[in-house]
Amino acid sequence: MRRVLAFLGALAGAFLGLVPAARAEPPVWIVRDADSEMLLFGSVHLLPPGLDWRPRALDAAIVAADDIWFELDVGPEAEREVARLAAEAGVLPPGGSLLAMLEPADQTRLIGMAGRLGVPMANLDRLEPWLAEVALATAAYAKAGATSADGVEAQVAARLPEGLNRRALETPAEQIGFFDGAPEDVQITSLTRTLAELETDPDGYLDLVRAWLAGDAEALDREALQPLREASPEAFHRLVEARNIRWTAELDARLKGAGRTVVVVGVGHLVGEGGVPGRLRALGYSVTGP
Repeated sequence: MRRVLAFLGALAGAFLGLVPAARAEPPVWIVRDADSEMLLFGSVHLLPPGLDWRPRALDAAIVAADDIWFELDVGPEAEREVARLAAEAGVLPPGGSLLAMLEPADQTRLIGMAGRLGVPMANLDRLEPWLAEVALATAAYAKAGATSADGVEAQVAARLPEGLNRRALETPAEQIGFFDGAPEDVQITSLTRTLAELETDPDGYLDLVRAWLAGDAEALDREALQPLREASPEAFHRLVEARNIRWTAELDARLKGAGRTVVVVGVGHLVGEGGVPGRLRALGYSVTGP
């Protein structure tokens, strides 16, 4: 879970030095039928300021688009709703303790990582494992200078043409439910793997970011998704595969209409055999891309 969660939502200021010498761009897919065209762009939700990542094809498609789809509605109101729901769903019952759910070695890791990242342990101990993992990842990225304000969705939304129809593939409640509804043992396994990786390989995403900036879809699938498939098939299905299936159905319905559409979702949902582009291709659409 951590590789997907963190890759889809995090990058550090050091990534500014990863842009290849030749102008490369993150991956873009184009889906077509007789009377529709849909550009799919794989996003990273948190980025450091100043990173030059915008593909020319994305900007051109937005200018010509009839509508644009995000995972969630983008803006302060949606962010507040996500935070409210997470606080309601992700806090343990009175008397509950995250530390008590962990083995001694993982308790030590959690306490040490919380101190390193400046997350109050008293607050962390009150969280369910999934929300504690999110809190630690967010703190790690914030410490490195990456924020949602500089992420793909925020930057795209800030420059949309006036009047462009905006759609969302999920509601805040649905997205929180994907994490909160995971079995406790799956949540704990994911948290402990995150703790171990943050401790032993704090810069482990540099290859992933380089692959994203270079538009290397095969490397993204290999580095970001394959470890999750192998480590936790249940988490992979819940967080990636099941959502890809649902989104493909919604986008298929849109393509059965007419016009031009832009779709901006986490890049982990677009790469690999089970990604949305591959699923749309299997339905008979023309799909070009990396």
